[in-house]
Amino acid sequence: MIIAVKVLNLQQKGASKSFIAECNVLRNIRHQNLVKTLTCCASIDYKGNEFKAIVFEFMANGSLENWLHPNIDNENQSRNLNLLQRLIIAIDVASALHYLHEHCKRPIIHCDLKPSNVLLDNDMIAHVSDFGLARLLSATNDVSQNQTSTVGIKGSIGYAAPEYGMGGEVSKQGDVYSYGILVLEMFTGRRPTDKMFKDGFNLHNFVRMALPERLVQIVDPNLSTREVEETAPATEIDNDDNDDHNNIEAEEENNHIENLSRMNANMHNCLLSVFKVGLACSMESPRERINMEDVTRELYKIKNAFLGIGIHGR
Repeated sequence: MIIAVKVLNLQQKGASKSFIAECNVLRNIRHQNLVKTLTCCASIDYKGNEFKAIVFEFMANGSLENWLHPNIDNENQSRNLNLLQRLIIAIDVASALHYLHEHCKRPIIHCDLKPSNVLLDNDMIAHVSDFGLARLLSATNDVSQNQTSTVGIKGSIGYAAPEYGMGGEVSKQGDVYSYGILVLEMFTGRRPTDKMFKDGFNLHNFVRMALPERLVQIVDPNLSTREVEETAPATEIDNDDNDDHNNIEAEEENNHIENLSRMNANMHNCLLSVFKVGLACSMESPRERINMEDVTRELYKIKNAFLGIGIHGR
């Protein structure tokens, strides 16, 4: 068995507290879409320094982050996720959050959901990882009992719910917001920290303002080009222009919109429905966000409609 070992940097502020939080959460959770924890270690290393680590099952296909935004130096930079793969990953992550929120003895809030914390195994099944900021909720309400253990803004910039930045308490709705941003990023290819998002204009608004008329303009080019090429008729190439290298980049940019204009109705309806789910999750007001049970149910409906089937399942 290949394993992955997370060694904590105990010089970092809050590292020990993060280790305890993660171990407490991982001890009692079991779900196919959560990274499997093999053991937790706390000892003294050969230099006499405190040592803490968590041993996980290795995820062969790395993080969702690396698939959505591959490094140009990465030998696998040409790999890409198609529409169905992204949809199934979105369902996997939603299923994990639904389990954490509703099917644990005490609800668990992840607090740091983002693409780098979603890992993919050999079969491209998604597993949510990194519970270093996770919180257990009280049995009587939806806010965390452990308010003193928060580390600044609860989560990562761009993914953390807006109420967290204003001192709001940890909640299920906070995870739902992060999930919504994750979904919008998965299907637009844009990080919420993109330099275009400033002065109150964010990823949520970017998608909301484009729907439904300009949907084709916001879809991740890597996703749309591959999907359209599989269904669209080939475009005739004028051989006389083959040596006109100065126009290649401009033509490629124009081809994205031209290809998308041939997007079939099934793909268009699927993307529109997915974007609506992402928007419903990432509403600014926590009260306006849907819950993960409804998210999971809706995504299964979207997937089944896309595949033309009427049953649940991968």
